[in-house]
Amino acid sequence: MKISSVQPFLLSYPLPEPLKLRYYGGERIITKRDAMLIRVQTTDGLTGYAPGQGSERAKKAIEHIVAPFLMGRTVSDPDALRVQFQQGAGTDAEINKVYGSVEVALYDLLGKAREVPISELLGGRVRDHIRLYGSAGMYQSPEAYAAEAAGVREMGFGAYKMRPGMGPEEDVETVRRMREACGPDFDLMIDAHTWWRMGDKSYTPETIARVAEQMSAYRIAWLEEPLPPDDHPAYTWLHELDHVPLASGEHEPSELRFLDLIESNCVDYVQMDVVCQGGYAAARRLFPDIARAGLHFAFHSWGTALELVAAAQLGVCWPESVVRWLEYPCYTHDGGAGMYPFPLASEILKQPLTIHRGELALSRGPGLGVDVDESVIWRYPWIPGPWSTFRLDSPPETWAVSGDHSEKWS
Repeated sequence: MKISSVQPFLLSYPLPEPLKLRYYGGERIITKRDAMLIRVQTTDGLTGYAPGQGSERAKKAIEHIVAPFLMGRTVSDPDALRVQFQQGAGTDAEINKVYGSVEVALYDLLGKAREVPISELLGGRVRDHIRLYGSAGMYQSPEAYAAEAAGVREMGFGAYKMRPGMGPEEDVETVRRMREACGPDFDLMIDAHTWWRMGDKSYTPETIARVAEQMSAYRIAWLEEPLPPDDHPAYTWLHELDHVPLASGEHEPSELRFLDLIESNCVDYVQMDVVCQGGYAAARRLFPDIARAGLHFAFHSWGTALELVAAAQLGVCWPESVVRWLEYPCYTHDGGAGMYPFPLASEILKQPLTIHRGELALSRGPGLGVDVDESVIWRYPWIPGPWSTFRLDSPPETWAVSGDHSEKWS
């Protein structure tokens, strides 16, 4: 089974109207959402798929570096292929992360050839379900956040994640209203990464500690990235105050930095994005360390349904005591609560995901266990340029966001 083709397809969905979101210290504008579908084919007619980061940089890396390496190689041992790649172009950390996303397609191919799901190639599943939390909530009034949280609960999810950043007092009031709207048996995650994107209005560490203490009264599941994520000593300080559980990880640049996050008493939940941070290989190396430290893991996922399935294939190989959550982005095209329409996210699969009571039921079909709808390639053609921009009031500054992963803080 030799590889005959490696193709990355960039896709875009333009929003009907640009979405303008004011927050404390600036404004965010979203004009479209991007994605990547990776297709790998073999000489004997099999096709493997993977999600990729929706960026031209990633596409060029696949076309000019990853694809030439893989062409003509036999798909029998993805681990061995990765080691060979890392001895050449893969010594570049960012290129190696791109390879990690393509590698999902290699596992899809191998699973199809052996007629087993990817989970069986990654050690074997210990369960068929993984818990999802509904992720939406961007820069709204407390009333709107509370209504959206209640809407996510009505959709069957057991948890909701939102993004605050409307001012310290209003953020706390938002959490109070969400708890009031959803009751005591519903998890609330607060993704505070906007707090370090406000320029001169960014919250000080002292303000963050005060807000965390006030939010603790409403029993939040975690406070995510309340401090610039490269400042691990600051996280250790906040964590030792023991106000609320902390989460971080989606901006860690390397496994060494992940290990420092795990070992330095920084967080309760370690997060990672399979598409952007090294794929299955990196996560598999980190999970034992997370388990030994008595921490929990939560997948960061901000793309399509294909990305959810790819992450879940690994997640079900570990018990819920270690791998606890998978992020499920909620979009309004599904008819429920959500941020904005992004139909490409679900239409990339021919059949909808099986979700019951907030859990994703993972198929035992071969490979990824899903059928990809390649019509998205021509129905959602690529639109060049960033999908989102941030504008600061003080100091005056504007910067663009490209790709699915969050950009570095201001």
